[in-house]
Amino acid sequence: MPGFSMSKTKPEDSPTAPATGIRKGLTNYGDSGFSLFLRKAFIKGAGYTDEALDRPVVGICNTGSAYNPCHGNAPQLIEAVKRGVMLAGGLPMDFPTISIHESFSQPTSMYLRNLMSMDTEEMIRAQPMDAVVLIGGCDKTVPAQLMGAASANIPAIQLITGSMLTGSHRGERVGACTDCRRYWGKFRADEIDSEEIAAVNNQLVASVGTCSVMGTASTMACVAEALGMTVPGGASPPAVTADRIRIAEETGAQAVRMARSGLTIDKILTADAFENAIRVLLAIGGSTNGIVHLTAIAGRMGLDVDLKALDRMGRETPVLLDLKPSGQHYMEDFHHAGGMATLLRELKPLLKLDALTVTGRTLGEEIELAGPGFEQDVVRTIADPIYPQGGIAVLHGNLAPGGAIIKQSAADARLMQHEGRAVVFENGQDMAERIDSDDLDVTADDILVLKNIGPKGAPGMPEAGYIPIPKKLARAGVKDMVRISDGRMSGTAFGTIVLHVTPEAAVGGPLAYVQNGDRIRLSVVAREITLLVSDSELARRAAAAPVDVPTAERGYRKLFLDTVLQADKGVDFDFLRAARIHDTTPKG
Repeated sequence: MPGFSMSKTKPEDSPTAPATGIRKGLTNYGDSGFSLFLRKAFIKGAGYTDEALDRPVVGICNTGSAYNPCHGNAPQLIEAVKRGVMLAGGLPMDFPTISIHESFSQPTSMYLRNLMSMDTEEMIRAQPMDAVVLIGGCDKTVPAQLMGAASANIPAIQLITGSMLTGSHRGERVGACTDCRRYWGKFRADEIDSEEIAAVNNQLVASVGTCSVMGTASTMACVAEALGMTVPGGASPPAVTADRIRIAEETGAQAVRMARSGLTIDKILTADAFENAIRVLLAIGGSTNGIVHLTAIAGRMGLDVDLKALDRMGRETPVLLDLKPSGQHYMEDFHHAGGMATLLRELKPLLKLDALTVTGRTLGEEIELAGPGFEQDVVRTIADPIYPQGGIAVLHGNLAPGGAIIKQSAADARLMQHEGRAVVFENGQDMAERIDSDDLDVTADDILVLKNIGPKGAPGMPEAGYIPIPKKLARAGVKDMVRISDGRMSGTAFGTIVLHVTPEAAVGGPLAYVQNGDRIRLSVVAREITLLVSDSELARRAAAAPVDVPTAERGYRKLFLDTVLQADKGVDFDFLRAARIHDTTPKG
């Protein structure tokens, strides 16, 4: 049979040599020779030659979907990755996985993140590939892919789909989705009418791609590059640009080089890499969701994120990136300003420069190769920051024994030290039914509290933590007030909002026992969130109304509710975390 040998002495078929390419992970029929013979017979039905099948195989995760406009450029990216793989002497093989879009996922995209990570991991394990290119962009897809690839532990490289372009409404530049929330707030306050809100709806998303501000998608793009998981410059090019296509081609070529060198993901996702990623997240005014996702990815590597150390890093890492919602610009402006190279150059004194990247070079070497900076107004210097501390602060207190998060760079400075009366909503449905009632007993000095939107309570920890300003207050001109929940909020959102209260209400955390009229104290400077109720009174309330932890009878919901962890553990499934856990961040 020309080009195909069944010889048992051929090196690549030797039982002692590691299997590569099409010979990896043979299906078990009890006869490995027949398994390879059958596999080659079927793949040749697609027109492949023996010469092609002898090359290193690069898998390409195809997350394109009609339901996911953030990945609307996936076909073009896949073709460019294939071109890069072929130019470097590899064999590209794209395959589908779950695709999750934030606005098209019920009950919430977070509910499906772990499922996508399992899909990604198992398809990497199941199919023969020497390296894998992970194509993702929308909020949960990048973390899901990095989680799955971390568990599979083969050479892996992330390709970001890229941000959308900005639009224009009546001469004002707009982009999803900070401006979505801003205009919707105007509509709720009767500042604009239904005709104008419909008009702006047509302009907020000017092209395919992820949100054009520093939301979760942009945060994870920057974090992926900081982790060393993308080629240099991989975070910032917009989705529809030639720069993005060139990055895709380069990513394919680099995947082949990684396959040949055996640069597996565990050599890149080290404790130093996670510290770099946290520094970047803080410096970009990144999404609070980034903490949850980084914690989950770290957990797959046997690492844990110390929230107290994270907060200490936040005190010494200023916000440098002038992007909405913490600043004024958009992702395409960041790209024009030099992207991550500009930011990393400024952050260099705070980074672990010896951390390895997918290029085989260190982060420090990549910063040097990027060359000198140039004049721009998007990335500030450490001497002239947007905000003097990191965008995210970690809070503790009797209301959040396991911690809570606030995006201080997007909050109202007047509310960072505040005490107020609790106005309590028991769950999302209760809030939806009462928040806009003229009979709601609420003032601008009160604190809105929303329970049961955590990992188990919702389930899936929805982005309902961005509790809307009650309509009667919005009409009176109130733009912000303190809001507290065990859920999340979009990275595109803004306001004085305490999130990820741990433990959540649904498992009996103190949040479950907050009542209307209780006093709550928030002090961001003291990193405190305190319910001004005695321990004995909280114990009495818990005994009088014990929490019924949510359960399900079947399917993925049962798996989710039975095994999902709290926010401080990344909301991952307990059985997916690596067995050996230690801190990624310094305790000094």
